[in-house]
Amino acid sequence: MKLILAIIKPYKLDEVREALTALGIAGMTVTEAKGFGRQKGQTEIYRGAEYAANMVPKVRIELVCDDGIAPRVVETLQQSAATGAIGDGKIFVLDVGQAVRIRTGETGEAAL
Repeated sequence: MKLILAIIKPYKLDEVREALTALGIAGMTVTEAKGFGRQKGQTEIYRGAEYAANMVPKVRIELVCDDGIAPRVVETLQQSAATGAIGDGKIFVLDVGQAVRIRTGETGEAAL
């Protein structure tokens, strides 16, 4: 199993969720986040005054999937979250040793 973490632009969330649902992903966790990467924040204009926003709003998506579908999940995330602009985000893929469904006690892929 793989844990896939994706940091994306907030307005791309619906498009990403629809693409992942069409792929067969049954669940995910979404968290609002703030951060910066190479862009080091962004410049905003508020009431005519320019200021630097050091932390850019992002959305963090976490999902666990079977090893076999993980490359397609990453590809789908990349295609659906891309805008072609700086700050599109990142995708991280990690190995998952064990998963347990609390309600039933199912383990492994059955817990997904």
